[in-house]
Amino acid sequence: MFLIEHHGKELLASHGLPVPAGAFVPAGGDVNVVQIPGGAVMVKAQVASGGRGKAGGIASAATRDDVARIIAALDGRTLDGKPIYGFRIEQRVDFAHETYVSLSIDGETARIRLLVSTQGGIDVEARAGNEGTALTALVEPKNLAAAAAALCAGLPSPIREALSDAVPRLGEVFVRHEATLLEVNPLFIMRDDGWVAGDVKLVIDDNAIVRQPMIAALLEQHPSIYPESARKLVNGFDYVEVDPQGEIGLITTGAGLSMQLIDELKAQGRRPLNFCDIRSGQFRGDPARLIAVMQWIAARPSVKVVLVNIFAGITDLAEFAKLLVQAAAAVPELRAPIVARLIGRNLDEARQILAGSPLAVTLEPDLDRAIALTLATLDGAHHG
Repeated sequence: MFLIEHHGKELLASHGLPVPAGAFVPAGGDVNVVQIPGGAVMVKAQVASGGRGKAGGIASAATRDDVARIIAALDGRTLDGKPIYGFRIEQRVDFAHETYVSLSIDGETARIRLLVSTQGGIDVEARAGNEGTALTALVEPKNLAAAAAALCAGLPSPIREALSDAVPRLGEVFVRHEATLLEVNPLFIMRDDGWVAGDVKLVIDDNAIVRQPMIAALLEQHPSIYPESARKLVNGFDYVEVDPQGEIGLITTGAGLSMQLIDELKAQGRRPLNFCDIRSGQFRGDPARLIAVMQWIAARPSVKVVLVNIFAGITDLAEFAKLLVQAAAAVPELRAPIVARLIGRNLDEARQILAGSPLAVTLEPDLDRAIALTLATLDGAHHG
């Protein structure tokens, strides 16, 4: 879950970390009803990605009229294909120096990768270990304070003191909220030798949200900003749109199998709508998950065919077939034909259930043939 900058800074501020004073104007909102900081401010488009400055999503403003003009020019647009969810208007920082801090999960060692730099900027990772401008280390969470002090020991004052203070405090937030990335770029060193988080990139592990009440509350308040994470919190599985104009809806189990299918379809020049790891082993006789996916797919009129890919382990395919029939009956607005690649236990019984149902579904256990049938159905829809 990639938090927009405004929410990332609010989270840091809730733990007592210094951030510029700021206010949020939602997309389509009225800046005149928001109490914005006085003096010069920065207007920052809120998107779930970095690189906003290069894309024209950050501008300075001296007056409320300037703020309104900047927002009016950006509202309703996208930046690098990402929707703008709103705008953070924050106090401009009078700083002495820009630095950089990031904490991320190193999958190979299961430690925190700490990176600090005496310079902020978009190429800081490439400078790691080069001429002393960027330094990195792999750290156990309990050793962050000591590691920061050791890593920064050779840096000039007051950068040394500021980073040695900032890293363990940022690390506490990183660990407490089960983040996978916390990047502050720039981290401003102030003229009084303090520090302020100038820009924040914070990514939370989706699988940890059930243990994170503050993040769960954020999803409940802003489901339109975090649709995939909000869906997962409510429904208990992953569904992500990869192409809102996609023509092939996917009902699949297993993250790897779903990604493999998406890659295969894209390699053939086709447009899958979504990634889906429905976790069929957790159905427990309830079609609710299938109903939810079918409703989301049906909401996209571009979909011409649905491909089901269930490689069953603990899943009983007979039970799955019954639930598929029930779900289809509950979502009559999904009129696209279905190709089902099912393989696993009780396949013959599943075949009988589908054959005796009113559901228009083509069953094909072989994946390559199932894909070929899906594409033939899609091409038939284009020429029909």
